[in-house]
Amino acid sequence: MSRLIRPYAWFAAFVLVTGAACTGPGDDTRAGRAGARGVGDTLFPGLGNGGYDVAHYDLTLDYVPETNHLKATAVITARATQDLSRFDLDFAGLKVRGVEVDGAKAAFTREKNELVLTPAKTLRKGTVFETTVAYDGTPRMTEDADGGVEGWIETDDGATALGEPTGSMTWFPGNHHPSDKATYDITVSVPKDEDGDPYDVLSNGELVKEEDQGKRVTSHWRTEEPMAGYLANVTVGYFDLHKGRTSQGVPVLVGVDPDEAADSEGVEDLVPEVTDWASERFGPYPFSSVGAVVDHLPGLDYALETQTRPYFDSAPDDTLVVHELAHQWFGNSVTPRRWKDMWLNEGFATYAEWLWQEDHGGRTADEIFDAFYDGSHEESEGIWDFPPGAPPSGPRTSDPPVYGRGAMTLHKVREEIGDEDFFDVVREWTRRYRHKNADTEDFISLCEDVSGEDLSELFDTWLFTKGKPRHPSS
Repeated sequence: MSRLIRPYAWFAAFVLVTGAACTGPGDDTRAGRAGARGVGDTLFPGLGNGGYDVAHYDLTLDYVPETNHLKATAVITARATQDLSRFDLDFAGLKVRGVEVDGAKAAFTREKNELVLTPAKTLRKGTVFETTVAYDGTPRMTEDADGGVEGWIETDDGATALGEPTGSMTWFPGNHHPSDKATYDITVSVPKDEDGDPYDVLSNGELVKEEDQGKRVTSHWRTEEPMAGYLANVTVGYFDLHKGRTSQGVPVLVGVDPDEAADSEGVEDLVPEVTDWASERFGPYPFSSVGAVVDHLPGLDYALETQTRPYFDSAPDDTLVVHELAHQWFGNSVTPRRWKDMWLNEGFATYAEWLWQEDHGGRTADEIFDAFYDGSHEESEGIWDFPPGAPPSGPRTSDPPVYGRGAMTLHKVREEIGDEDFFDVVREWTRRYRHKNADTEDFISLCEDVSGEDLSELFDTWLFTKGKPRHPSS
């Protein structure tokens, strides 16, 4: 997520009232046990679910922009990690019309942001099973007290779905914790507008097929690399589409809203340029395509690193493009195991901005560090509010310490172990944990293994200690 985001824009207060519904057979007392509700994340205890691991989502969406109505089917392929008599899916709003598990009707109830399913028979540990959920309605845009929004958001010519950290559950049911990554097929059918013109549909990964059916157009997008649910995106609207390739041959697709075209001139060239630069710094680009969506959504006030195709609410500047594309390595490919590890996402993406400036005739990383430390940097306010490795609550994972002080921690590591070892660490990090989950302990261990140094005092001081650390050069 962009470091320009307002602090509240990640976290939405879910005040959802859903009626209970039940259909089909089911008996909670049979052999097996219910999957856990939540995965034990201390910052977002309600997110994710236990008892199964999702391998693939196949989402079929029928969306009408004029009414903001969504009719959809989610087919979720998962493996039971225990004998499973009942399990939950994170799901907020929308009306569930029916649920099947392996082709048989399953009982279900709604409990706030949980869809609770009881299959016709216990799912044995190790079994691969398929859950189908049919649903419809007006998807929710969630908003907190300060006006920050996420979820399914209407735009002036369509909609976009933004999921960090909890908004993805507003448009499809799933295991919405970053520790359970999966591949995706997303098929979106949209009627043509009143003039008979088609809407553009953009999503993650690659466009497999687009079919004009006369009165509507259906687009099928596929993501073959694992993706956390909060990074899934569908954007519907009118866009100028720009195609190309990076110097390494990675396909590029950039969609720009015509209202942002003048201010976004050159972004279609900047995306492959930044991707090539980052590949040299951080290791090979981890996905099979890259791009961007530049929308026109006044008032959103943030960008999001949606996988392969970051979303910008308006024309971005160079450093914002660098930040969101850096997330393709840090956060999207190497994904945090827990939400408290978010400094690894945002600290690295912010430090990528520093490196870009250093490599392109701007301030050095040393100079930017010093500006953060002495408070003269425009983004330094609030960076000492809490240690970045220990956010006090879920909403605060988007606060300045996670970004600015996270980047400062990385710079102190670079300063301590030297450039050669530091960039060896970075490239080994993106190689070893490519398309996997990792945490702060993994990163510290790697830094110490590569450098041969005990870095416990450094990380304790800059990552975990409250207040402003002493900086010898200050």
